[in-house]
Amino acid sequence: MYMRKINVYKISVVIEKDRDGYFAYCPKLQGCYSQGKTYEEVLENIKDAIKLHIEDRLESGEEIPQAEIINLTSVEVEIRARNCQELPRLR
Repeated sequence: MYMRKINVYKISVVIEKDRDGYFAYCPKLQGCYSQGKTYEEVLENIKDAIKLHIEDRLESGEEIPQAEIINLTSVEVEIRARNCQELPRLR
């Protein structure tokens, strides 16, 4: 009986929420992104997109970059309005 080897890839994914739902992308896989109405949906969608992206790269003989260290943080930046104008707030 012939068994195919299964490779497991560890890929960094960024998921952002906005008023329209969720958006996910892979910084190391250029052009690999997806969206969904819920967190669970976008997670499943990005997994499908990653699988297709990796399969395509493997068929083309390209390397698959994998995450070594993942750091994620948020920062706050203060911006002072000029000439008494209110700046739009990010949501």
